[in-house]
Amino acid sequence: MVKAVESAGIPVTHICTITPISKTVGAVRIIGAVAIPYPIGDPALPEDKEQEKRVKLVEKALDLLKKDY
Repeated sequence: MVKAVESAGIPVTHICTITPISKTVGAVRIIGAVAIPYPIGDPALPEDKEQEKRVKLVEKALDLLKKDY
């Protein structure tokens, strides 16, 4: 899906847990996620720390969108 959206001219950042698979299908802006059951969170963290982790992932994703590939 990521590759199809990119080919339509819309930049996409893919947050995923298994980055090698994303690379093999042609995704170019890839961010490694936390874990399969909770890709952008960590329920073991206190709520404020989990929120920080989520914000950092989204900021990283937005930064990647600024790069041309």
